[in-house]
Amino acid sequence: MTASLWSGSPWSSHARSALKGAVQAAAQGFSPLRLAGGRLNYLSPFPRRFTGAYASYDAAMAAARRRTMAGYDHAEIASVAFTKMCEVAPWDYSVLFWMRSLLPEVDGLVDAGGHMGTKYRAFRPLLQLDDSFRWTVYDLSAIVRAGQSLAEKEGLTGLSFVERIEDAGAMPLFLGSGLMQYLDMPLSGLLARMPHLPRHLILNKVALRKDGAIVTLERIGKSYVPYQMRNEAEFIGDIARLGYTQVDRWSIPSLSHVIDTHPELGRSESAGFYFRLG
Repeated sequence: MTASLWSGSPWSSHARSALKGAVQAAAQGFSPLRLAGGRLNYLSPFPRRFTGAYASYDAAMAAARRRTMAGYDHAEIASVAFTKMCEVAPWDYSVLFWMRSLLPEVDGLVDAGGHMGTKYRAFRPLLQLDDSFRWTVYDLSAIVRAGQSLAEKEGLTGLSFVERIEDAGAMPLFLGSGLMQYLDMPLSGLLARMPHLPRHLILNKVALRKDGAIVTLERIGKSYVPYQMRNEAEFIGDIARLGYTQVDRWSIPSLSHVIDTHPELGRSESAGFYFRLG
């Protein structure tokens, strides 16, 4: 795969490339009309959730920077869908099951990519957490500032925020709910920055593929954010090399996605995992 299948092309060239791609797709067994329709989505005046296919996070971010806003680190998008994210969703119940099981042996967690504390607000009543439980959110600077301000207004003393995961300290539980799509490195790289490897990892809504990894751009509010669909075997292998054992895996069919402009690449699969160290 090149750095981008359509990186940096003017809109008119997308249309021309769509016709060329349709001919190539026919030879490969893809539906020409399906592929051409996907490429012509670049010309649609209607917002698309997923656009483009890139070989790396950096290539996707470079493409995003050619648009009006790139990445998640913006105060303007901190509140996008915030209320909805504070609700318990169907795919949260496997996470809640394992968290409830682990509560007798853990006194805190780092919620990596935890936004403005959305899962804290959603889970706290169901887990009956008190302020002695350390719930620390690690996220980008703009999100952390917005989260801290809101938590102070609401008097949520059990919720804290850090911009560097090193500052979360040693935590027995690592929660990453919707983290992996947006993380710009393998998970092992992030875990290695912590003082000690957490004993437990709960990862949810991980976008996966059986084939090669792909990074697309997701539209969130006015911003375009690199969204990673990782190869499942490589993702699990990266974690296993740190000494973790996979205890559980669950599928989330409703969060499977097709890239609007590249339907021939197929659907991603969304899954959750519980890993234990040792």
